[in-house]
Amino acid sequence: MATQPAWLDTGDNAWQMTAATLVGLQSVPGLMILYAGIVKSKWAINSAFMGFYAFGAVLICWVIWGYKVAFGKHMLPFAGIPGPTLSMEYELTQALLPTSGISANFPMSVMVYFQFVFAAITLVITAGAFLGRMNFLAWVVYVPLWLTFSYCVVAYSIWGGGFLAVLGVIDYSGGYVIHLSSGTAGFVGAWWIGPRLDADREDNRPNNIGSVLIGAGILWLGWNGFNGGDPFAASIDAGVAVLNTNICAAMSMLCWMLCDVAYYGKPSIIGAVNGMICGLVAITPAAGVIAGWSAIAIGLGSGTVPWLSMNIFGKKVPFMRSVDDVLGVFHTHFVAGIVGGCSTGIFATISGSAAFDITNPGGAIAGNGVQVGYQIAGAMFVIGWNVVWTSLIMCFIKYVLRIPLRMSDEQLLIGDYSMHGEEAYVFGEGTAAYVSGPLRGKEIHGAAMGEDQAGIIMGKNPEIEERHTGSGSGSDPIVDEIKRD
Repeated sequence: MATQPAWLDTGDNAWQMTAATLVGLQSVPGLMILYAGIVKSKWAINSAFMGFYAFGAVLICWVIWGYKVAFGKHMLPFAGIPGPTLSMEYELTQALLPTSGISANFPMSVMVYFQFVFAAITLVITAGAFLGRMNFLAWVVYVPLWLTFSYCVVAYSIWGGGFLAVLGVIDYSGGYVIHLSSGTAGFVGAWWIGPRLDADREDNRPNNIGSVLIGAGILWLGWNGFNGGDPFAASIDAGVAVLNTNICAAMSMLCWMLCDVAYYGKPSIIGAVNGMICGLVAITPAAGVIAGWSAIAIGLGSGTVPWLSMNIFGKKVPFMRSVDDVLGVFHTHFVAGIVGGCSTGIFATISGSAAFDITNPGGAIAGNGVQVGYQIAGAMFVIGWNVVWTSLIMCFIKYVLRIPLRMSDEQLLIGDYSMHGEEAYVFGEGTAAYVSGPLRGKEIHGAAMGEDQAGIIMGKNPEIEERHTGSGSGSDPIVDEIKRD
């Protein structure tokens, strides 16, 4: 039997790997399934694939340079010294965050992977604002750039021992690092990319609500690892974090549902999912430092404030309507992240902070009202940094690399098939590749059969043609070749 080092706690190690896997499952397949079901059928593959690509790309960037920028030795007040984490000697050593001095009783390999799944889900969440029109090549470039210049900087500043950690900002498990960052970047990026086709915005009904619920369920239970893993131990505080996470999610979902009933006259499944997500987001910065009653209070806030933001502010303010944030990431992650971050400054307890091994003397309810100010200051930095760097990255991709941020109108009309040569469902009219409308100057009613150097080849169904034009065209399929301009 191999000799185990004295510092290794096998229980902590097992829980940390389990927690990391739960968080990974939130992205792959959790959000992939949710995205594929919540969009129109013609975008199911592209939407899921954006998350799938991000998960893999982030891991390679993470182990080559990203982890040490976020959690390595001090280089700047907001960044560590970049470098790889791939040597056997490094992976076998005891987990240590060198700037903050935090250590854990499991190896560095587990720490690197645990922190990776948080980085990955941040990009996957951001994709929710870009679905249905972002050029996939632009997304391929965006992911490593945003990871490096935005996520890693915020992670180091708050978690890695940077200046916000020194200030005393509390972010238990990523309300700021993950959700406020992704909510800001999603909204700003959506503005730079531009909107979907008008027809897709007007008719944006989900193609499979059942799969949305499956993805939501994976997301909810996966959050037990999301928040329960951040004490870096199978500790009593981990149990508190898990319980509070579920309390807040349930309360938030119920409040959102009641708001829907009061305003629209009926409960919405998609609305309930949004309420659940807002509760999970809002509890994240506070999970292990607050009492259960406070989790209920935060759930009340996260089930109402983001609802008002999405259903009133988002629909009545012209600028908000002009930004095509497809899944409302601004409301469910930015607004809910603010609710949770500020609530942490109010409801943090002295005993909860001590259990999490931080020195903050609680929040406002414990007589430490200045903690609210620290939380607001931290939020302002995260928002400002992401506005600037998301904009710079989008401009670099568009103006320096000359890669369009948005697909062409012709590609948007077709959907998945135009970008990937594949479609989610192949049942004829109404499928992803079915086109009904103008395409390159011609009125087209049919299914995209393929593409060659000359252009997209369309197959027409004579019955459909007769229905759209009023003229019969025989029983043989007609093939039109649409030449490129």
